[in-house]
Amino acid sequence: MITKTVNSVSEALEDVQDGMTFMLGGFGLSGIPENAIAELVNRNIKDITCISNNAGVDDFGLGLLLKKKQIKKMISSYVGENAEFERQMLSGELEVDLIPQGTLAERCRAAQNGVPAFFTPAGYGTEVAEGKEVREFDGKPHILEHAFKADFAFIKAWKGDTAGNLIFKGTARNFNPNMCGAAKITVVEVEELVEAGELDPNFIHIPGVFVQRIFKGESFEKRIEKRTVKD
Repeated sequence: MITKTVNSVSEALEDVQDGMTFMLGGFGLSGIPENAIAELVNRNIKDITCISNNAGVDDFGLGLLLKKKQIKKMISSYVGENAEFERQMLSGELEVDLIPQGTLAERCRAAQNGVPAFFTPAGYGTEVAEGKEVREFDGKPHILEHAFKADFAFIKAWKGDTAGNLIFKGTARNFNPNMCGAAKITVVEVEELVEAGELDPNFIHIPGVFVQRIFKGESFEKRIEKRTVKD
C-alpha cells in the first residue's frame, strides 16, 4: 500500500529553500495551512514568492511571514485586512502582482491539469492586460494567462488518509483543491488522518494522486478574521 504520510511538519518541509515559489490555500484566514506557515517562519525561509488569495492579517497567516520580511513577492487578488501588506506594497519593499480572483483560481487549475495557458476576458482593458497577448473569440477580446509554476503547494484539509485522499469542510475548501497537484510537491496538513480505505469514496474531494506528503497538524487556531456581535 502506497503511503504519503510524513511524521511532522518539519519532515514535510525539510527541503524548502530560500527563493522558492509557494502556493498556499485559504481565503482570508479560512482554510490556511497554519502549521506549514509556522514552520516557514521558524525556518526563516527568505525571498519567497507566495501565490495566495490574500496575505492573512498583520499577526496571523501569511502576515507572520510579511512581518519578518520573508516574502519577496505576493501574487494575489486581495490586499485588504493587512496593514503591513499595504505598507510594504506602497513603499516598494514588496513586489505585488494583483490579478482577478477567478484568474488566480484558473491559473492554479491550469497548472493542476497540465494546461500551459488559457484565454480569459477578465482584465482586458486594464493594467492586468499590459504586455499580454490578446485574441478575439466570438467578438470579444481575451487575454492570454499562463499557468502558475510553483515549487510547493501547502494545503489545509479537514480529513485525509495515508494515501493522500482528501476531504475539505465548508468554506475552508476555497482555493485548496485547485492548488493540489499544481506545484512540484503538494504538502497537506489535516485535522484528522485515517488509514487508506476508511474514507467514503463518494465524499472524497481530491484523490491522493495530487498529493505527495500528508501529515496530521498539531494544532489549528482557526482564528476568525472579523467578529461582529450585538451590544
